[in-house]
Amino acid sequence: MPTSQLISPIPSGLPSFLDAERGKSLTDLQADVAIIGAPYGVPYDLAGMRSPSAPAPGAIRAASRRLVKYLSHYDFDLGGPVFAGRDVRIIDLGDVYMQSGDFEGNSQRTTEAIRLIRKSGAVPIVLGGDHAIPIPVMRAYDDVGSMAVVQLDAHIDWRHEVNGVTEGLSSPMRRASELEYVSGMAQFGIRGIGSARQEEVDAALAYGSKLVLAEEIHERGVAAVADQIPDAEKFYITFDADGLDPTLAPGVNTKALGGLTYYQAIRIIEAVARKGRIVGYDFVEVVPDNDVGGITTMAAARLALFTIGAMAHSGQIGQ
Repeated sequence: MPTSQLISPIPSGLPSFLDAERGKSLTDLQADVAIIGAPYGVPYDLAGMRSPSAPAPGAIRAASRRLVKYLSHYDFDLGGPVFAGRDVRIIDLGDVYMQSGDFEGNSQRTTEAIRLIRKSGAVPIVLGGDHAIPIPVMRAYDDVGSMAVVQLDAHIDWRHEVNGVTEGLSSPMRRASELEYVSGMAQFGIRGIGSARQEEVDAALAYGSKLVLAEEIHERGVAAVADQIPDAEKFYITFDADGLDPTLAPGVNTKALGGLTYYQAIRIIEAVARKGRIVGYDFVEVVPDNDVGGITTMAAARLALFTIGAMAHSGQIGQ
């Protein structure tokens, strides 16, 4: 498939993430980090044919503009300048090209786009879209050797199928467990009621996934549960916005009380960056129409920036 058909560059007049350079090609990126939107979803019914998270990449980009003038400043959450004084090259490639109703084609284009980003040496930062996104994204890591997956979410997402659909938003961790190069899994912030039944919980535990309840994190702190992060050299982080407490992320599909705080979330990300190399990150399930004062898109932008900063502070990116 020609690379020109894989992405839709950011239209003139709309912001890029952090006002980063706008890319129009997936080859020879010359970047440490590549931002790419994936306004992607696989519906379970007629009502879900248009993903409510489809506008999220653009909304997150717009929210990120508030951070631009501070990128050279001291970041107290990181304990130093945002990028640790390193030259970190960020490019925004726009969105994966999506065609209405072409769910298989959209998935294939997503995989191929991520594969080309990785081939250029950049770390993909994927802005969703719903939580079906990690399925095609992680398929682009078949040359990684091995990697562990860390999820921040209210739900475990271990359904084999829903209404006969096996690659929807309730299934990404089940599909990840089937990839031979995924060596382990930890899921932080789990709580409440979701798509999981007893059989999905049993399957996750039988696989060896570490299910870390939000309540345990609140009671014991991140430092006490960080040992649940699998031992690995490389990590992929998938972050569902409803992993955060609704006071921080009201703009989601499924609000779940008792979620992660901002500081719990960044300290989990930081713990991953200290343990190994982050080879990919996605933030999904933002629903702009449900947001309040733009707080969810601001959280998404800030957490993506923190992740880039954590990679820089641990010497993984930049010079």
